[in-house]
Amino acid sequence: MITLKTTVDDHRIAKLSALAISLHLLEAVIPSPLPGVKPGIANIVTLYVLYEYGFVTAAWVSLLRVFASSFLLGQFLTPTFVLSLSGALLSLATLALCYKLPKNYFSPISLSILASFAHIAAQLIIVRLWLIPQSGIAYLVPIFAVAALVFGFSNGLIVRAFIKKY
Repeated sequence: MITLKTTVDDHRIAKLSALAISLHLLEAVIPSPLPGVKPGIANIVTLYVLYEYGFVTAAWVSLLRVFASSFLLGQFLTPTFVLSLSGALLSLATLALCYKLPKNYFSPISLSILASFAHIAAQLIIVRLWLIPQSGIAYLVPIFAVAALVFGFSNGLIVRAFIKKY
């Protein structure tokens, strides 16, 4: 019999991932007025985790959310999964870069906005290069940029309200 030893960090990652997955599933059933425009409420958990537990834990939570949610929604290895994963990876890369800089350079709001822009940029690049290789995709950039700004700001406000440091 194989016995796996789990740590407190493993349990924390599992609980926070479950919360992020639940929020992602909740968001999936909310109709969107514009296709592809969602508030990204599950990313609130990722940003909170970044502030409270560090980048590695935040990366685990974000990637577990993407994979588990795609399985639960029946979207694993579909274009939706690829878009979600690409957005999460570029957002994480952006957060990693910002995390290396002095802490007083960024607030939860600015980090949330940057991650939101990175997320949508990755998705638009994948759409343009793979799904719809037409230059007309560029006309969608302002719409998605405004959505990234609005939802990034609002999600950042929520995170700021929850973290202890602000």
